[in-house]
Amino acid sequence: MIDRTANLLGAVGLAVADRIEQAAQTILQHAGETPAALVVIGYGLGPSNDQLRRILRLSHPGAVRLVDRLVADGLVERRPGRDRRSIALYLTSQGAAQREALLAGRLAAIRPLLLGLDEGEQGQLAGLLHKLLAGLELADLDRCTACRLCDDRVCTNCPIPAAFKVPTTA
Repeated sequence: MIDRTANLLGAVGLAVADRIEQAAQTILQHAGETPAALVVIGYGLGPSNDQLRRILRLSHPGAVRLVDRLVADGLVERRPGRDRRSIALYLTSQGAAQREALLAGRLAAIRPLLLGLDEGEQGQLAGLLHKLLAGLELADLDRCTACRLCDDRVCTNCPIPAAFKVPTTA
């Protein structure tokens, strides 16, 4: 029974991931880690290139290219960081609007998967998903990575945890 459940969960996970990727492609005309970068930067905590790189699990050159593209597209701006040597990343007003559209599109893409469940079943599923996530043993950086596309405004009582944190150590 556990293998069947694992197999079904894997199929649902891929269906959700495919829908999110398609929504992001439609809204942003970019795939890959661009959507996640907008969401993470949009938390407003001013991550550095290195912090963003670690959350998105990118190489240093990959993160630099991604940020350069976001800046060139007018979605992100670089500002002085917490110390004189660092640069902090923030969304422009255009970037914030794109982030809002992305988060709304993400939920709209996933929501149809739940339409076959009545309200009680949706509540049961939410409880089970919460329990699964709470059971994950994740370091702080892994929590940021797991939540890199989350809309923290709709996730109350977050199981991994609710507060988004920008890691400050390597």
